[in-house]
Amino acid sequence: MRQSDWLNGKLLAAISGLATILVFACTGCQSYHGETLPSASGQKPGLLAPGDTIKISFTTAPELNQSEKIESNGRVTLPLVGDVYAAGKTTAQLQSELTQLYKTQLQASDVIVTLETVAIPVVVSGEVKTPGKIVFERPATVLEAIMEAGGFTPYGDPKRISVIRQVNGVQHTQIVDLSPVLHGVPTKVMYVNRGDVIYVRPRFISF
Repeated sequence: MRQSDWLNGKLLAAISGLATILVFACTGCQSYHGETLPSASGQKPGLLAPGDTIKISFTTAPELNQSEKIESNGRVTLPLVGDVYAAGKTTAQLQSELTQLYKTQLQASDVIVTLETVAIPVVVSGEVKTPGKIVFERPATVLEAIMEAGGFTPYGDPKRISVIRQVNGVQHTQIVDLSPVLHGVPTKVMYVNRGDVIYVRPRFISF
């Protein structure tokens, strides 16, 4: 057997093995081709989450007004009352809780809680230059997430990008083609959701 044939056989076997791994990894996922991926993520909409920034205002004690980012443990540290768990609550629920906590500290003072920024963590992997976790504090598109990850490697396929999203405990996958917008063609924007995984496939895999 010629050496070139042996190398080609090895390459085909490696590609086949990688494709098999990816197929099994997506077992149980629901694919969307040309359709719209459900917008709800694993985090219920309207609930506070780590990374979100909230503003706490006091009607009779403005000197205590402050903005706080919810820590990774779900808590914020506030004057006079210390650590308070905020993640998983609505702003109205947290506001009601803080009003009760501050009753013994501040007389006749209403507490107002507003959401300033929302953290949108996504994971970008595959054929990008700097794969990893990215946290946006504003609405962002799939293309922006890939660019934040350093952009495509020379082997990245912009025509078949997997956007994997968790909805009510079920993973859904949509295949996105970004090649038109990269060539200047007007294209409908797809925004990322909290917890999305974006996988840029290599060009030589086809399945």
